[in-house]
Amino acid sequence: MSKNRVTSQEVAKRAGVSQSAVSRTFTTGASASKKTVEKVRKAAAELGYRPNVLARAMVSGKSRMIGVVVAYLENQFYPEALEKLSNELQKCGYHVLIFMAKQTAGHIDAVVEEILDYQVDGIIAASVAMSSDLSEKCWAAGVPMVLFNRSQDDPNMSAVTSDNFSGGRKVAEFLLAAGHKKIGHIAGWQGASTQRDREAGFISALADAGVTLKAQAKGEFEMEKAAEATREMFAHDPPEAVFVANDHMALAVLDTLRFELGFRVPEDVSVVGYDDVPAASWPAYNLTTVRQPANRMVKNTVKILLDQIENNAGEPRRIAIDGPLIVRGTAKIPEGWTT
Repeated sequence: MSKNRVTSQEVAKRAGVSQSAVSRTFTTGASASKKTVEKVRKAAAELGYRPNVLARAMVSGKSRMIGVVVAYLENQFYPEALEKLSNELQKCGYHVLIFMAKQTAGHIDAVVEEILDYQVDGIIAASVAMSSDLSEKCWAAGVPMVLFNRSQDDPNMSAVTSDNFSGGRKVAEFLLAAGHKKIGHIAGWQGASTQRDREAGFISALADAGVTLKAQAKGEFEMEKAAEATREMFAHDPPEAVFVANDHMALAVLDTLRFELGFRVPEDVSVVGYDDVPAASWPAYNLTTVRQPANRMVKNTVKILLDQIENNAGEPRRIAIDGPLIVRGTAKIPEGWTT
């Protein structure tokens, strides 16, 4: 049976206060006496009243909601990062609306258009790329946006990533120090700045040592495609070591090498990933990998976005945060190597 929504006017009448006092009670940062707050909340609980956040946003122009758009959640890095983003924003008095988007410009643009209809105060785009037209539309609507774990050439777009180029170099230097010369790379989706930067850093360090990449295959950041890439790469004259562009794929690479193709890791081949997802430290995998500094990435993302929302800080910022190489058991450790 339907029930009419309780209004703030009814709450005010029962509490014996003005309607504006009810509004102040449920508005973050607004001034109301302790006695008034207690009376209003008691009356609201008795009547079953809930403030209409969207309606208040239309009046005040502030919803205290942040739209987060993400392309996929299969990779363990993203659920963990989304939890950290949500917790950090809630500590600052904001709430999160999560929208899923396919990794195509047209679909992402449509999703962000929908987010704007919810009167959000800002947008975080986690591992998705925006068109320049869309970023301009967000700015025109007064809704700042920050890219998380992606960057792009748009000079008006703020972005926070790990230092992917440096991370790629660290992997190459580690493998070279262990004496590997026949080195392969299983790449992710080439449309992602993370993939391009990790690969560029990796190949740069190999080139500095006079080593060329022996083999390369595309895993597209998908486990099944990474497994197929492994079968192709190790069918004939396999490499001695392989850098996999993220841990999500690296787990599939390890399973394929060990249980399908019969390779010993690291005795026959060294495997290094990127991200340091929770499963990387499980004894079954014990994966050597580059850690993405998710806590610092999240804090910087939230700080940039809230500076733009609350302080009108219009200057775009680009931050790349260095992450360490985490040495575990899937790669030969160079003699005398210290972490």
